[in-house]
Amino acid sequence: MEIKILKNIFAANEAVADEIRDILRQKKIFMIDMMGSPGGGKTAVTDRIISSLKSKYRIAVIEADVSTAKDAEKLAVHNIPIIQIETNLFGRECHVESSWVKKCLEDFDLENLDFVIVENIGNLVCPAEFELGDDLRVVVLSITEGEDKPVKYPLMFNSSQAVVLNKIDLLPYLKYDLGEVKRNIGSVNPAMKVFEASAVTGQGFDVFISYLEENIERKINTI
Repeated sequence: MEIKILKNIFAANEAVADEIRDILRQKKIFMIDMMGSPGGGKTAVTDRIISSLKSKYRIAVIEADVSTAKDAEKLAVHNIPIIQIETNLFGRECHVESSWVKKCLEDFDLENLDFVIVENIGNLVCPAEFELGDDLRVVVLSITEGEDKPVKYPLMFNSSQAVVLNKIDLLPYLKYDLGEVKRNIGSVNPAMKVFEASAVTGQGFDVFISYLEENIERKINTI
């Protein structure tokens, strides 16, 4: 019975994710689901993305946490539409579900958006299990987390298309093997795009921004 219930939960979530895909396709809006561990730098990466692209694209953010709106408050300086999801109100869930994202999209003015960023809850397990109807899944992996995370949490990496190896500016101060983490990523997902960057200093971030721009433009210009 528990297995059946779990299957029903995933099926219902996927059905709404499909509805979101249709909405985004019709409105030509590009959406990413940004995932990663607590403290990996998801909000700093989001902030850097907004700073880099807000003059070119109309951006909105769906910010998710178990509790508090602290990250949303940090991003409010950009004066863009932001909706906070606190899963503390939904049983302290460790992930975001597609029905919540759809409700957020309904509250945005979609006619005046090009790009939506979903900053998921800090967790390397649960968020990967729930499709949100996004165009791109990005994992933010701080180099302070160690090289073994991709093989310890394979679903997160094999269900995503890109990884930002964040805090690369700290590399001179750590015993960290970039070759090893890349091999681990490749063993789980050979097609995954890997970007070495620092959200704080901006080091290497231009390559990741160019990658996002290519994807956004492709979506916007789809006939």
